Amino acid sequence: MAQNINQKLPLECTNIDEVRSEIDHIDYEIIRLLATRTEYVSEVVKYKQKNGLSIEAPNRRNAVLKSRSEWAEQAGISPDVIEDIYNKLIDYYIQVEKKLIQ
Repeated sequence: MAQNINQKLPLECTNIDEVRSEIDHIDYEIIRLLATRTEYVSEVVKYKQKNGLSIEAPNRRNAVLKSRSEWAEQAGISPDVIEDIYNKLIDYYIQVEKKLIQ
């Protein structure tokens, strides 16, 4: 899926197909950004190994969850939903890191 350079604002959409198309493009970008995030996670493993740090970092996890919940609230999105999403993401990336060190 190509990047939607001419993205419409929600109020500019004139029918449900346009709205859905814009949502599809946003979802594509979210997935692309998660793939980029995965590349950074792969790099963090190197630093953790080099410095003898644990893959699971409870303090970091708590800080991430707190800040993302705050960001969500500021954006008018449910902090609980974002916390659930990030808990799943963090769990996934912990598994990615563990696979990388094996």
